[in-house]
Amino acid sequence: MPIKYVPFVPEPIKGQAVLGNFNRILKYRGADDVSMVLQRGMPLYEMEKKETVGKSGSGSMVIRGECVSACAYLKENGIQVDLIYIDPPFASGADYAKKVYVRRNPKIAEAMRQAEGEIAIDELKSFEEKMYGDIWDKEKYLNWMYENLMAIKSVMSETASIYVHLDYHIGHYVKILMDEIFGEDNFRNEIIWKRATAHSDAEFYGNNFDCIYFYTKSQSDYIFNTVYQPYDDAYIARFNRSDPDGRKWDSGNLTAKGLQGGGYDYEYKGHRSLWRMPLETMERMDQEGRLHITKTGGIRSKVYLDELQGMPAQSMWLDINPINSQANEKADYATQKPGALLERIISASSNPNMIVADFFGGSGVTSAVAHKLGRKFIHCDIGINSIQTTRDRLAANGAQFDVLEIKDGVQLYRNPVQTMDKIKSLIPGLKQDDTLDSFWAGSISDSRIGTIPVYIPNLEDSASKLLDTVSMNRIIHQAIPELESNVKKVMVYYIDIADQKEIEEFIENDDSTTVEIEMRDLKSILDDVVIGDYAEFHCEEIQEDIFHQAKSQANTPVYSFDECCERQIAQGIRPGGYAVTIDRFVSDRVIQKIMEFNQKAFLNSSSKKPYKPIEISEEGLELIEFLSLDCTASEGKWHSDSEIKIDKNGYVVKNDVKTKDFWDARICSSEKPLRIKIRNICGDETEWAVE
Repeated sequence: MPIKYVPFVPEPIKGQAVLGNFNRILKYRGADDVSMVLQRGMPLYEMEKKETVGKSGSGSMVIRGECVSACAYLKENGIQVDLIYIDPPFASGADYAKKVYVRRNPKIAEAMRQAEGEIAIDELKSFEEKMYGDIWDKEKYLNWMYENLMAIKSVMSETASIYVHLDYHIGHYVKILMDEIFGEDNFRNEIIWKRATAHSDAEFYGNNFDCIYFYTKSQSDYIFNTVYQPYDDAYIARFNRSDPDGRKWDSGNLTAKGLQGGGYDYEYKGHRSLWRMPLETMERMDQEGRLHITKTGGIRSKVYLDELQGMPAQSMWLDINPINSQANEKADYATQKPGALLERIISASSNPNMIVADFFGGSGVTSAVAHKLGRKFIHCDIGINSIQTTRDRLAANGAQFDVLEIKDGVQLYRNPVQTMDKIKSLIPGLKQDDTLDSFWAGSISDSRIGTIPVYIPNLEDSASKLLDTVSMNRIIHQAIPELESNVKKVMVYYIDIADQKEIEEFIENDDSTTVEIEMRDLKSILDDVVIGDYAEFHCEEIQEDIFHQAKSQANTPVYSFDECCERQIAQGIRPGGYAVTIDRFVSDRVIQKIMEFNQKAFLNSSSKKPYKPIEISEEGLELIEFLSLDCTASEGKWHSDSEIKIDKNGYVVKNDVKTKDFWDARICSSEKPLRIKIRNICGDETEWAVE
C-alpha cells in the first residue's frame, strides 16, 4: 500500500476548501469521478534503486512505474522538471507489438557464418509480442489523462513547458483538458507534424499528421530559444548567383526607404540614397566583396546562403521524417519517434543542465536526445521493454543515471497488457459476458447464486490499481446499480488496498445495495503462476584477452576479437580474468510464446507455402539477448561491471562496443563475478549468484 498521499496542488491552509481546484469545464459521463481521486492525492510508494549506470548523483533517472506515482516521488523529493514531452496512448483502439528475434545458437553460429554468409534480416526467425494496448473508451481515457496532467503540473518548475503529442482520435478533447489545467492564456502552439507520406484512403482525406500541444506553466516567464528549419526548395532557388569560389548568394536591399527611424543620407559610388547603415559599414562591405552593383548602377548587398541559419521554426513541421525500417536510430519499438523531432523541442524549450522528462518514455528517444544536448533526463514507463531498451540505449551513449522501480504492489508480468491477459485466463470460471458493462471483466456462473460479475483493475490506469473508499464508492453507486436486478453478488479483485478494515466498514455502513461484495487479492494469483527462467552455467578463471574496452563514440569502428587483442596488448593491457559460460537456458514463458506463434502460423499456412516452425536447440541459448555480471555486490542495487548484448543478427555488443563476432556463450570480467543477470529475448530478467 502507499506510504502516503502527496497532494496534486500545494497543501491548503488549514480550513481552506480545495474543491474549487477541480471544477470541470469539459463535461462527459464520469467527468466528476476524477475529482475524488484528485482530492485524495497521488499515491507515494517505496522506490527501489535497481542499478546505477556510471557515477551516482547525476540527477538523471530511468523509472519503471506509472506517471502519477513517479510524480509523487519527484514532488516528495523536491525535484522540479523544466520541460516535459509526452507521447501517451492516443485512444486509437490499436494494439502495439514488439518484434522478437530468436538469436543464433552460439554453438553453431560460426559454422553458419562460414557456410552461408550473412543472413538477411527478413530471414531471421521472429515472432511478435504484444507490448501494450491503446484501447480505451473516451470517458475513461479523459479521466486518466486529466489525472496524469495534474500530476505532471505538480512537478513543473515555474518556467517549465509541456508538449503533449496526440493524433486526431482524441487530441481535440485533450486540448480542452489542457486549457483547464494549464490555462488558456498559457497555450502557445498547436504544432502539426507530418508523420507520413500521402495515404490512399478511398473514403476520406488521408490522415498523415499528428498534433503536438505546447503549453507553458507561466504566461510570460518561460524558456523559448528560436530554432530553425531548413529552407524549402523555392526559397533556395532564389540564390542563383555565385562568386568565383562557388558561394551562392541572393541580393538584398540596402536602402532604408519606408523603414521606421529613417536611415543614413549620403552618396556612395555616384548613387545617393537613404541607406540602412553608416558610410563606414558600406565601405567595409565593399572591401569584403559583399556589394552588388546592378545594371542600372544601384547598390545591393550579397546575402550568402551558407551564412543563413534557416527559417525560424513555424508550427507546421514538414521537414522531420518518421522512423523508417532502415533508420540507424530504429530500436524495434512500436510508436518510436524520430530524434530530430525531440531535438527541436528540447533545443527550443530548455537550456543545458535543465531537467527534461518523458513520463510515457517508450524507446527512450527523449532521454537520449536530452543527454546528447547536455540536459538531465527523467524517463518513466510502466513497461519492462521500455526500461530495458532505454537503459541499453543510454548506457551505449555514455550517459550516467539511476534505474529505479516503483514498488506499487504488484510485479507486472512483463507489461500491463500481458498481465491483464494472463489474469483473465487464471481466474477460475471467468468468461466473457457481453450483457455486462465494460466496467466488468466478465462473469462467473454459480449454480446457487447465479451470475457473479467480476471486476479486475486496469493496470494501465493508475486510478484503478488501488482499491480505496473512492473506488469502492464508484462500484457501489455507479457500477452495481446498472446490473440486472437478479445479481446477488459481485467479485472485486484488487492489486493494492488502502485500508481493508476501513473499506469493509464503508461497505457495511452503506445501505444503498443488497448485493454482496467479495474482495480478492490479485497478487496471490500472479505469484502462483510466475515461473522464472532457469540457467545452468559455470565460472572459471582464464588467461586470455577478455576486453573490448574502447568507449562507444559516434562512428565507432567495429573490431574483431583478434583486432581488440592486438590493440590492448599494444596499450599494455595483459590478458586475464574470469569467464562465465552458459551451458543451458530455459524460459518457459518464451517457449510458450513460440509454441503459440508456431500454432497460429501453421494454421494460416498453405500447401504451396508450408510453415517452417521456429525451433529451439536443447541448450536454449538462442533465447538470450543480454547478460551482465556484478563483481561489486552480491545483493542490493545492480552494478553492471561487464555486459554483453546480442543483437538480432547474433553479433556481440560488449561493454557498449560493437564487434563482428558471434556470441560464444560466455561473458567475461576482470574481477571475480558475484552475480549474473540474464535477459531473455522477450525482456524478462533473472538474477543468479555465481559460485
